[in-house]
Amino acid sequence: MKNNISSKFMLLLLLLSVEIIHGSYHDYTDALTKSILFFEGQRSGYLPQDQRMNWRGHSGLGDGWMVNTDLTGGYYDAGDNVKFNFPMAFTTTLLAWSVIEFGQYMPPSELRNALVAIRWSTDYLLKTVSQPNRIFVQVGDPVLDHNCWERPEDMDTARTVYTVDAPNPASDVAGETAAAFAAASIAFRSSDPGYSDTLLRTSTRVFDFADRNRGAYSDNLNIRDGVCPYYCDFDGYQDELLWGAAWLRRATQSDIYMNYIQENRQTLGADDNINEFGWDNKHAGLNVLVSKEVLEGSVYSLQSYKASADSFMCTLIPESSSSHIEYSPGGLIYKPGGSNLQHATTITFLLLIYANYLEKSSQILNCGTISVNPTMLRKIGKRQVDYILGDNPKGMSYMVGYSNYYPSKIHHRGSSLPSIKDHPQFIACREGSIYFNSSHPNPNVLVGAIVGGPGEDDVYDDSRDDFRKSEPTTYINAPFVGALAYFAANPNIS
Repeated sequence: MKNNISSKFMLLLLLLSVEIIHGSYHDYTDALTKSILFFEGQRSGYLPQDQRMNWRGHSGLGDGWMVNTDLTGGYYDAGDNVKFNFPMAFTTTLLAWSVIEFGQYMPPSELRNALVAIRWSTDYLLKTVSQPNRIFVQVGDPVLDHNCWERPEDMDTARTVYTVDAPNPASDVAGETAAAFAAASIAFRSSDPGYSDTLLRTSTRVFDFADRNRGAYSDNLNIRDGVCPYYCDFDGYQDELLWGAAWLRRATQSDIYMNYIQENRQTLGADDNINEFGWDNKHAGLNVLVSKEVLEGSVYSLQSYKASADSFMCTLIPESSSSHIEYSPGGLIYKPGGSNLQHATTITFLLLIYANYLEKSSQILNCGTISVNPTMLRKIGKRQVDYILGDNPKGMSYMVGYSNYYPSKIHHRGSSLPSIKDHPQFIACREGSIYFNSSHPNPNVLVGAIVGGPGEDDVYDDSRDDFRKSEPTTYINAPFVGALAYFAANPNIS
């Protein structure tokens, strides 16, 4: 038992003493700028004149024609050319949450760029719910798309539109879309109140659709083969209903939504999977979000959500008896399943938000016999940020374009194929294979992209073929925007 405590203590020292061990310096403001710039490389639709990622061109300009609806715009989720609305809406919620919690730390120019990144998505998402009792959940046939290595500007695969009409269920996508609109309405409240009002009105309508037509969108047989296994709802739709209601409560302060998350806590499984947070499972984020009501507003009827948030935070403390989160030998949070850095960035984001909530209410976190103050949570978060930016056994930044050593062969079609600006000739579906198989670095640098990253052994091979490690996604970057904003203003956590 003594050896076990000793090993946990040593790991805690490793995580909290990064400045001593590495003696490194990071330009968090530069990283913040690049993390937001990344989203311009993921844009679909007609690009504006102030587009800064200038190797990209217009794409997907006919999206929606099959259903006589304009569905242009939005983001490609990763290194392919499909618009998956489930992770896109989650990305949008986290970008908006980044602005809500950490916008005050951003330089004015980057706050403006962050709002532009949010609006590029919300403008598109508004189109997907523009028709009564209908939600468009995806554009692009992923099977055909993934069989091609093709620039988005060239894509000639089917732009199939996947639709859910009431009374068929789509609680997950609709619930997350409602959350995105509600969160974005708060982010835009001071700079564009008219747009904010539009988002909030739409959020309430879309949430009603989600609540009335309960069930997972991937259970609809007419679209299942297109959304699964890519962004299938594996963890159930109930968390998105609670998540959407919680964001509407935050945006409106209406007791209707507070009562909803209070009265539906058990029936919608609020106590399930409380240690997960990502595009498919919202529980840990839900609990942190609702905890603000308890910590700062003394709404004790929601105490169970705070208890779950406390429990989750304690699992991240290596010295805690409840610790179960794995760390790599180099100190990276590791959770099995998919790209690992999606876990590291979302968990870091929640650590920093919860630290702020605790500090504002002059409280600490009790993890058994250990008392954890906000600074300890921030140090753990900072260790993850620094690891991603280069303080790791490989000495590599896992953010493309940050520092002098970063992944150069990422799994990303637009980045790896010649730019439409340099090579305007059409490159067909199969003709792109030579670029996929090339040993040369990608010709277009997708600045700010955070790749899937290493796993439990800190190993990373710069290989286009290993998509779990080398593919960036919008939902890896989105929470990192908030984390970088915090550390840009508070670089010396002591």
